[in-house]
Amino acid sequence: MDISYELYKVFYFVAATLSFSEASKKLYISQSAVSQSIKTLEKKLGQPLFIRSTKKVLLTPEGEILFRHIEPAVNLIHKGEEQLMDPNQFGGQLRIGASDTICRYFLVPYLSRFHKEYPEIHIKVMNQTSIGCADLLESGQVDIIVSNFPNIRLKGYGTLRMIKEFQDVFVANEAYFSFRGESLSFSQLQRLPLLMLDRKSTTSEFLHNLFSRHNLNLVPEVELSSNDLLIDLARIGLGIAFVPDYALDSYDNLYRLKLEETLPHRFLALASNEQIPPSAAVQKFIQYFDPAEN
Repeated sequence: MDISYELYKVFYFVAATLSFSEASKKLYISQSAVSQSIKTLEKKLGQPLFIRSTKKVLLTPEGEILFRHIEPAVNLIHKGEEQLMDPNQFGGQLRIGASDTICRYFLVPYLSRFHKEYPEIHIKVMNQTSIGCADLLESGQVDIIVSNFPNIRLKGYGTLRMIKEFQDVFVANEAYFSFRGESLSFSQLQRLPLLMLDRKSTTSEFLHNLFSRHNLNLVPEVELSSNDLLIDLARIGLGIAFVPDYALDSYDNLYRLKLEETLPHRFLALASNEQIPPSAAVQKFIQYFDPAEN
């Protein structure tokens, strides 16, 4: 049923005050406009809502039923308006997109801190690859993302902030791949069983581009969607895993291979959609990554 909120608002004030004149004062409209709005609402609902007399106004049984539903709804709207307009309130929702690896090994401490400081804010985390997160951001499904960078899907974004520099590493179990003390070339790595993220990831794009610049064709032994699984497979000797260094809590029975070529560093970037003004909650979370905070 298509009934304007304004009609329900007029009904609320008349029902709350049991006075057409008092309602007109609170709404800053004429008494005749209040009366006309109530008549329109009664006609749309097909029910009488008030008993009118020269001395007083009373709710009909139908009006009482409607008021029981309208009163909490109007109060909730008022509460929401007050919260949005109060600079000291940070209620609402924080929607953030990031890959499993970035969430687990980087974001969790920040999310934990934010939740403790602002428990009234609902935190929604969406997991995608860094490329997929850029799509979530563009479609407005999240407020901010933390992504590997470079990321071709973030090209041209003016709201990028580099928040962590990291190094990708090749790791292996020495019991199966004994290269400790040696420096391997990309050409040598090409002939070894490499374990890496699948082609939908920025990490795969990054490594394929590196090999391509050396005129080498990269054909991984295993391509997965989880860095944790790549590390587990490297530990049991199935190959040499290519993973970000921050994803290694400890090397345990793994070691880092030395390379003849220097791998470029990459970054974790925080990005927001500049077409959408950030909420107070988003601004507060972004402040965690200000240089003064670190």
